[in-house]
Amino acid sequence: MAREELDGYLRELNPPQLEGVINTEGPTMLIAGAGSGKTRVLTYRIAHLMKHHKVDPFNIMALTFTNKAAKEMRNRIEAIVGAEARNLWMGTFHSVFARILRAEASRLGYPSNFTIYDTDDSKTLIKQIVKEMKLDDKLYKANLVYNRISAAKNRLVSWQQYLNDPIYAEDDAANRRPEMGKIYKAYSLRCFQADAMDFDDLLYQTNILFRDHIDILNKYQQRFHYLLIDEFQDTNISQYVIARKLAAVRQNIAVVGDDAQSIYAFRGADIQNILNFERDYPDLKVIKLEQNYRSTKTIVNAANSVIFKNTAQLKKNVWTDNEDGELIDLIKATSDNEEGKLVASSIFETRMKEQASNNEFAVLYRTNSQSRAIEESLRRNNLKYRVVGGLSFYQRKEIKDLIAYLRYIVNANDEQAMRRIINLPKRGIGPGTIEKLVVAANENNVPLSDILDRATSHVGGRGGTQVENFATLIKSFRLTNEKKDAYETAAHVAKTSGLMKELYEDKTIEGLSRYENVQELLNAIKEFTDDPEREDKTLSAFLQEVTLLTDEDRSENPEEAITLMTIHSAKGLEFNYVYVVGMEEELFPSQMMLSSRTDLEEERRLFYVGITRAKKKLHLSYALNRYRFGTLKNCEPSRFLEEVDPAYLKVNKKFSTTSPLSSADSYITKNFVSNLKKDKANRQFATRVNHTPSPDFKPSDTSTLTVGMKVEHPKFGFGSVSEIDEEGSNRKAKVNFDSAGEKTLLLSFAKLRIVD
Repeated sequence: MAREELDGYLRELNPPQLEGVINTEGPTMLIAGAGSGKTRVLTYRIAHLMKHHKVDPFNIMALTFTNKAAKEMRNRIEAIVGAEARNLWMGTFHSVFARILRAEASRLGYPSNFTIYDTDDSKTLIKQIVKEMKLDDKLYKANLVYNRISAAKNRLVSWQQYLNDPIYAEDDAANRRPEMGKIYKAYSLRCFQADAMDFDDLLYQTNILFRDHIDILNKYQQRFHYLLIDEFQDTNISQYVIARKLAAVRQNIAVVGDDAQSIYAFRGADIQNILNFERDYPDLKVIKLEQNYRSTKTIVNAANSVIFKNTAQLKKNVWTDNEDGELIDLIKATSDNEEGKLVASSIFETRMKEQASNNEFAVLYRTNSQSRAIEESLRRNNLKYRVVGGLSFYQRKEIKDLIAYLRYIVNANDEQAMRRIINLPKRGIGPGTIEKLVVAANENNVPLSDILDRATSHVGGRGGTQVENFATLIKSFRLTNEKKDAYETAAHVAKTSGLMKELYEDKTIEGLSRYENVQELLNAIKEFTDDPEREDKTLSAFLQEVTLLTDEDRSENPEEAITLMTIHSAKGLEFNYVYVVGMEEELFPSQMMLSSRTDLEEERRLFYVGITRAKKKLHLSYALNRYRFGTLKNCEPSRFLEEVDPAYLKVNKKFSTTSPLSSADSYITKNFVSNLKKDKANRQFATRVNHTPSPDFKPSDTSTLTVGMKVEHPKFGFGSVSEIDEEGSNRKAKVNFDSAGEKTLLLSFAKLRIVD
């Protein structure tokens, strides 16, 4: 078909994009480089199915990783095919499968209005279980236990399998946590008893549903003719197994992703899903989207030079027709505080020079703690900024308090919600009274709500009476909920419970802010119930939507401000001007990620993501000294800086200090070398450590370096200079090393000892 015969939206696409849209049948993998327009391809593919293949939107499932992404895609599709796009099964894995679980919950022994525990709820329950089991809460930290249970569920390991697996038992014993399996069991049973599922359960229980109820699996296999998955490199085992089962009949599964941006292994993401996709689908059609529309040639080529170092990858050659753009600035600072000053000065100057707005800038870092020095410097320069990753609106205490009331109204077995609100506002019901009631419910094997109704039979004095009064109040709220919509119920609860009164009477600035936050929550519920496109306007539906908001969906967007965030949080975003700070060994790459090739390659992918967020200009910075854990430590430049092709780097003298490059004796820190000697696995993957610097190694002044000189490099060893290129701060040298071959080095950055 000639391009002029294509529909308007298809004419916008380049040849690989077009192929990804119109070839709709059979298993397809779209390998999408950074900035290659993958969302457009996925969106148009769905629109094409509906418009040209007349596929019913009810027969299409599209899975994303944020509600925001799903909403944007749906809006784009609607612009092409009309209101029918609203009938697509489109959303995050968790929201789509929560919808299926609501419909099929009875097959798993749950009510359809089961509660979804957020992370805080889960950790609170774990703390209670650890306390009840009289275990050391310093060994069995809630966060650690939660992550262990989460990892097991993501690998589809039940508590029964966990308890009977000698490998888990041995591992837990080695870590002095032999009761981990019993905690997992108690946690699972308590969630079930409370008619609650946590985030991981929404996937784990869907797998159980499809495994144990073939008729249900067959029903959804027949319903969904086409399955499309965005950000496929971020899927875990649990998500992939579900997808494979749903697509098993028709094989119309299309996945879009970039293995070079797989950075969420700590959340359970498994890069092998995308690397080995062809193994499960031998007839797989692979389409590579390699043209970058986002960044300059300099940024694209620099990113390529880094990611090519990874061994586990799907080969592609990302390129762009954009302008060459400026070289990448390398900023060197003596300390983390000076790094903050240099970054702030650079942002201030760029704003003036380019007439740029604050929201065109982003400062990215490996860990949240790095934001302090940056924030202080931005404040001193009167530059407005926002830190992404702080406390979100729905995590604020006053919001969680009212939501807990609403949760308990919907689910009488929600013990976590009950514990939060039974003495809020204060009613004279202490922790001891609550524990007695929980024990009574367990001993009598009855729901906790039954015990609350007749609390005076189990608890004497004023406490029992107050509990029964509370139970009566909740019953009245449930009656209201049966007759009113979600907003009217919530407004009534906020007023009648005493929550609003207590906040209103607090005349401090913080109190006023909390009162306004609750009003804003009520506004959100009102907006929810007033939405004409929403079919289910119940309180239960609102609570599910709020609980399943992702971090990206929760982020607030104040007016123009410089964005500060971790690189993990920045994935999927783009900014004209990007600063990646803290480029130092044991910080980036993280000290925790140096024990295997797999971990180190994930860190390199993270650096690749940081580089590719930039559209016009990228800055990389590092400090020679940094306060870490209260101690000032000497730092070494990150190995990743040497992996960037020096042709794309510029040491910006204007922003750099005049300090020597490093005060250490060698490029590699002593700790790292020590670890390498102890760890054979490290020696196998860390090929960078192939030369031990001479005892008297000290970087020489390379301003006098000439062709033919013999030099020593701390990593590459001995060699001779074959070529000197460019003058000034960007002087480069080609060196033929005895063992490492020819290398091009940026002399203002590389450490060379001139051998006499």
